[in-house]
Amino acid sequence: MTQEDFYELLGVGRDVDDATLKKAYRKLAMQYHPDRNPGDAEAEAKFKEVSEAYDILSDAEKRRVYDQYGHAAFQNGAGGGPGAGFDFNFSSSFADVFDDLFGDFMGGGGSRQRRSGARRGADLRYNMEITLDDAYHGKKAEIEVPTTSVCEACDGSGAEPGSSPVTCSTCDGHGKVRQQSGFFTIERTCPTCGGVGRVIESPCKVCGGAGRVEREKTLSVNVPPGVEDGTRIRLSGEGEAGVRGGPAGDLYIFLSMASHPVFRRDGEHLFCRVPIPMATAALGGGIDVPGLDGSRMSVSIPEGTQSGRQFRLRGKGMPRLRGQGSGDLYVETVVETPVNLSRKQKELLREFADTGDEKTNPESAGFFKRVKELWDDITD
Repeated sequence: MTQEDFYELLGVGRDVDDATLKKAYRKLAMQYHPDRNPGDAEAEAKFKEVSEAYDILSDAEKRRVYDQYGHAAFQNGAGGGPGAGFDFNFSSSFADVFDDLFGDFMGGGGSRQRRSGARRGADLRYNMEITLDDAYHGKKAEIEVPTTSVCEACDGSGAEPGSSPVTCSTCDGHGKVRQQSGFFTIERTCPTCGGVGRVIESPCKVCGGAGRVEREKTLSVNVPPGVEDGTRIRLSGEGEAGVRGGPAGDLYIFLSMASHPVFRRDGEHLFCRVPIPMATAALGGGIDVPGLDGSRMSVSIPEGTQSGRQFRLRGKGMPRLRGQGSGDLYVETVVETPVNLSRKQKELLREFADTGDEKTNPESAGFFKRVKELWDDITD
């Protein structure tokens, strides 16, 4: 069977340039790739054909021989003919464009970035403790962050001023080296350049070739009112400097809330436990409670108030983020039992207790009534 002309197979003219050739191959390789056509033997065969065609035509010397002698130059048994010394390895040619074909699905631009040596800097984390008052009012703070920045001496290239990185001779700038083992091709990171594709012959004396230097920088942080414990603030581009011209990482500030001596927070609401004298709980009265905004609020305590009763003060809680109002403040009463009584106070309390009945202590009376019924059921 006559083998189809490589140029016609790829749909290009014989004067095609490298960029157009690569574009044509990318389109066909994507169309016939086995992963996109599982179980389709015809598509797999077509994929191998276009890969073989690209492998030949993308290499200047192989293309010159093909233009002169055609397929015969690359067929097995060609012997000492004009094509001797060439063997087909579509794994190699396909690897050159693999990242172009699928790089966008894996983060994009990977091979080009590796070949240039540019890498994004690492993200940094900074833990910052704030008070409840800071979260209520908002805060502007300055922080010192240990990080890396672009070396000014070499402008991040890592090379001594006046020089520049050169193409790695081991991998010819690809960042990878390949070794043929029978039908298989083994590919690994270039040991000379570490996958960058370039080497620095004259490292910068300031950064030692790293392109970055360690230093501390002062940053201004704006903590908005209403932030909660665990809130994360992102400062774009304030992380570690990129490598060899790559973009800087980000700085993430994680906020933690210190405990408050008076208030407890739950989301947008505040809770405050207020002890009240037994007499005030029994007879009623008024108490003053503080607000985080510095105000003083009066709460009316009705007669017979028990421990655990809550009074709601609307809009006196934490401000919501982005100015959407405020939560509420809940005042919880804790009836305080008197201690350190004088003799007279004890006598008055005993007199009060002697005059008490189920009406003055309904909860106690009800509880012990239920206990008596329980005991009676057990003894019956």
